Amino acid sequence: MTKLALLSVSDKTGLVDFARGLVEQGFTVISTGGTKKALADAGVPVKSVSEITGFPEILDGRVKTLHPKIHGGILARRDLEQHRQQMEEHGIGSIDLVAVNLYPFAQTVAKSDVTLAQAIENIDIGGPTMVRSAAKNFKDVAIVVNPARYNTVLEELRQQGSISEETRFALAVEAFSHTAEYDAMISGWLYKQVKSAPLFAETLVLPFCKVQDLRYGENPQQKAAFYREPNAAAGTVANAKQLQGKELSFNNINDLNAAWELVQEFSEPAAVAVKHANPCGVAVGDSIYAAYELAYEADPVSIFGGIVALNGKLDARTAEKMCGIFLEVIIAPEYEAEALAVLAKKKDVRVLLAPLPKKREVFDVKKVSGGLLVQEVDHNFINAAGWGAVTDTKPTVQQVQDMIFGLKVVKHVKSNAIVLVKNGQTVGIGAGQMNRVGAAKIAIEQAGSKADGSVLASDAFFPFRDTVDLAQQAGVKAVVQPGGSLKDQESTQACNEHGIAMMLTGTRYFKH
Repeated sequence: MTKLALLSVSDKTGLVDFARGLVEQGFTVISTGGTKKALADAGVPVKSVSEITGFPEILDGRVKTLHPKIHGGILARRDLEQHRQQMEEHGIGSIDLVAVNLYPFAQTVAKSDVTLAQAIENIDIGGPTMVRSAAKNFKDVAIVVNPARYNTVLEELRQQGSISEETRFALAVEAFSHTAEYDAMISGWLYKQVKSAPLFAETLVLPFCKVQDLRYGENPQQKAAFYREPNAAAGTVANAKQLQGKELSFNNINDLNAAWELVQEFSEPAAVAVKHANPCGVAVGDSIYAAYELAYEADPVSIFGGIVALNGKLDARTAEKMCGIFLEVIIAPEYEAEALAVLAKKKDVRVLLAPLPKKREVFDVKKVSGGLLVQEVDHNFINAAGWGAVTDTKPTVQQVQDMIFGLKVVKHVKSNAIVLVKNGQTVGIGAGQMNRVGAAKIAIEQAGSKADGSVLASDAFFPFRDTVDLAQQAGVKAVVQPGGSLKDQESTQACNEHGIAMMLTGTRYFKH
């Protein structure tokens, strides 16, 4: 009996060699359109689908494989006599292998000037139908949607003359994942085109593709992997290019994201050091070197083994400074050639390149037991417009600048969070405490003498005046917080007693 293999692929990687291998194993190859042309041009014997169906391609190629002689050949169960009789009666040949991957919808909609009409034309209909048909009938048909599987399939055919059921089943599972991802991309993109659509869809479908397995998760006893969303924007952690160093770990990627998100808050040269997903040193300066030096000096203990993100070109001088300590990861939008030469001496440090993104993430997703929490990412532009100075002492211009700086940092610190700032540099950070005064104590202890003359930024209101009293003892001169407590007046009174300037913003920055 003739063995038929139907090949119709958008991604033609390895196509010709695969088809040749199938012909060597006794298959007759049938194909359509561009795939058929590529095979014929390469000298591979190939029949058109129209020769099998006896019906031409119509409607500008929209209908070519949607025919009983194709789907009958794929879906027929070889173990059922009735199916075999009907195939013989209608002249349907068995299609034993299908290699299909789909119209490039993701690549099409990734173009900035794509139109709805262009997107619609790149929605594949026949392809997913053949993939699902073959996957459903995996006991008799091998479905290949990934060119990386071509060699596996050919090797089994060469060694044992057939493809094992175990392999066919694995290929079928991969095929259903392929069509599910494809449909999810289409659904997600089209949903964004509906002007009246609510922000959060009734059904949330999140297609992600595995980038790599990781050595382990947060701890060695946990398995982990890293996934990327289709068309992830340039400048995202998922699309950052690793220039040197060891493989990124689960914790590296998580900390890297925290650092990269925070450094994007600043337009002036900035450096962010992160440890265990919290910033430990943040500063701005006249240059990247100055910013890094201040970020390092903010907490020279915690930065050891940390992640550093920069929002400007890394120069050789700054690279030399960085090489003075152990850093896990460095990420920047540009590197001088001399800087890369310096970093190359520290072979284990992971060096990543990513442009500053033009467009930032829209949604934040947190997994909970049995579900997801989805929210907008807070890209609120922080400035002093609309803030109220509620104390007798008014903040200076520099203190207002430090308040803005402090809130940019505090919104990226785990709650409850307190950040002490002086002249564009964090001097103390208290993160993740169960009460606000506890966070303030940590920030003040870390700052030591640097707390004198600093500005205190809080992610949420003060329930009591105790944080203000503690801040005054450390020498804090100005406070910024959202307000909204029933006891706001007590905090204001405490500031007035101590000669501290306080501004209320009306905006909270919890981060859990």
